[in-house]
Amino acid sequence: MKRPLLTAAAFTTMLALPAQALDLDQMSEAERAAFRAEIRAYLLENPEVIMEAVDVLEKRQQQARAQDDTDLVKVNAEDIFNDGHSWVGGNPDGDITLVEFMDYRCGYCRRAFDEVETLLESDGNIRFIVKEFPILGEESTLASRFAIATQQVAGDEAYKSVHDTLMAFNGAINEASLSRIADSLGLDPHAITAHMNSDEVTKVIAENHDLAQRLSISGTPSFVMANHMLRGYLPAEDMQRMADEIRTQ
Repeated sequence: MKRPLLTAAAFTTMLALPAQALDLDQMSEAERAAFRAEIRAYLLENPEVIMEAVDVLEKRQQQARAQDDTDLVKVNAEDIFNDGHSWVGGNPDGDITLVEFMDYRCGYCRRAFDEVETLLESDGNIRFIVKEFPILGEESTLASRFAIATQQVAGDEAYKSVHDTLMAFNGAINEASLSRIADSLGLDPHAITAHMNSDEVTKVIAENHDLAQRLSISGTPSFVMANHMLRGYLPAEDMQRMADEIRTQ
């Protein structure tokens, strides 16, 4: 005798059964066909269920990615927050540390620069670390080498001045333009440019690239705030909201 198609009620009952009770391998061909027909009919009549399922899947994937990022930050915390060579600004004793991987030729980094400055000023309790991460070509590398050389030769205050100037600079990056920047800031251009290709500067860039690879960072700007990864540009209010959430955890 030919088996009848499953009714909607039967379909609902089957969905409520344990997973092993829905083993299609234990069904006859007719039962499998009927089961599939009921599923198809239900989804056609209720297409919003598909979007609900997609939404649930995306949320689960976001949660999994967030947990993966948290694990990466914890494993690499010492190199992220206390590498001994990156410039530290904001409030050095702040209760939250924000780390930025940046490139001077990155348009979104330039947009983020003002947002970060606004956040640091308005919050007042955030420790800020800059990771020089040149990935956009020779000019990016020259700019980072110049900034790092400035820090190593002339100190943190000089680095901050150079960093801010480079973030706003729109001309070609070369040794001549970098020398003019140093001169305009009252720094010794010869001492800085002579140090740009030193092993000490190369080591900083290499370590930052290695760290970025371990954190699965491939673009700029990328941020770490406490144990959270923020991949991409965010306005100040969104970063402030995250900082507030972290403080309540």
